[in-house]
Amino acid sequence: MAAERIKDMTKGRPAGLILGFALPLMLGNVFQQLYTLVDAMVVGRFVGVEALAALGAADWLNWMVLGIITGLTQGFGILMSQRFGASDLEGLRKTIAMSGLLSALAAGILLALSLSLARPLLLLLNTPANILADALTYLCICFCGIPVITAYNAFSTTLRALGDSRTPLYAMVIAALVNVGLDLLFVCVFGWGVAGAAIATVLAQGFSGVYCLLSLRRLSILQFRREDWKRDLPLCGQLLRLGFPTAFQNAIIAVGGLVVQFVINGFGFIFVAGFTATNKLYGLLELAATAFGFSMATFTGQNLGARQYARIRSGMRAALVMAVATAAVIGACMLLFGRSILSAFISGTPEETVQVLDVAYTYLSFMSYPLPILYLLHLYRCALQGMGDTVIPMWSGILELVMRISIALLLPQWIGQQGIYFAEVTAWLGAELILMFTYYARMRRLLRGAWQPA
Repeated sequence: MAAERIKDMTKGRPAGLILGFALPLMLGNVFQQLYTLVDAMVVGRFVGVEALAALGAADWLNWMVLGIITGLTQGFGILMSQRFGASDLEGLRKTIAMSGLLSALAAGILLALSLSLARPLLLLLNTPANILADALTYLCICFCGIPVITAYNAFSTTLRALGDSRTPLYAMVIAALVNVGLDLLFVCVFGWGVAGAAIATVLAQGFSGVYCLLSLRRLSILQFRREDWKRDLPLCGQLLRLGFPTAFQNAIIAVGGLVVQFVINGFGFIFVAGFTATNKLYGLLELAATAFGFSMATFTGQNLGARQYARIRSGMRAALVMAVATAAVIGACMLLFGRSILSAFISGTPEETVQVLDVAYTYLSFMSYPLPILYLLHLYRCALQGMGDTVIPMWSGILELVMRISIALLLPQWIGQQGIYFAEVTAWLGAELILMFTYYARMRRLLRGAWQPA
């Protein structure tokens, strides 16, 4: 059964392949968002607004670590998909083995750094004193789960590189259900507050990692031999050249988010709680974008390995139409129903509830109208990464950082608190433009034979 889920994307109609690969990822992302949504709902409704604000204060630091892990493993997956597309099974096994060793090493380093820097960074971000302790507790527990999160991302990336997007979906369904049950148990019954929400998330991620590992072990093409695990420094160097820029790109995007968080923290915990409520919906805004992106990365990588370059262009055209249409639908739904959805996260005095909801819905509206920009950003970025280019996407992340910080620091000085709402969308636009121009220039050279992948 596991072998049937592997998908060769070098044959068949590109639109159908991309959509068929993306749909399970979208569903998986929906269930993955239940992690943060349920955490926020349970904590916000049963613990209070200050606890919800504490989750928000921890969000970007937590996302930075997660972004480094996912970026690193996603970079490793580029070479896996290329070798699978080229039918180089021996090279595929060796690539997966070295990726596993590098992922384990990275997890150990990140674990030590994250735990030692959590409190100093929260203080540096001007975290309000009344939410500092809860934010630190949530972060430290999540950071203790770094090895678990790394394992899941390494296993799911391998499956996606082989064209299997269904197994990560099933893993996310299981994990989401476990997370919901444990959230209710730890927070509502045991009264563990934000600590209970963090413990539930880590344990649920562990279930998803084990499920993906068991699926990988059943694949006949991944029957490893002793020599597959022998240290291969040139291959490790090649993997790091792909993975490091992607991890660095995510890290610097998170740095921009931290600056925004610093500015938001200065507006008080009501504003922090409002932004937190909307940030919990950010994953719903983005869930189809990341799915189309992963699909395009795998499609591009496999077809690059098979040297079927025209199929990459056809696939991108189909993906653009599907992604923009999806973004328009999701944005419209958020504008129509966003206030009702946001209210599920918020409790407190009537005055606090109204203030928090006003902040949250205004921010959600600012992101919903230009949502297609975010979807184009993911498509172009992932297509370039599938070609083995992680450097230009890294530079787009740097541009994203500069624009997000500039808007966050300067615009509120001129027009007040509402200036902060423009930071995210402006950062999307700057990054998307550089990625789009690079993609089309790269494709022209590839189709003319003026550029050949390594």
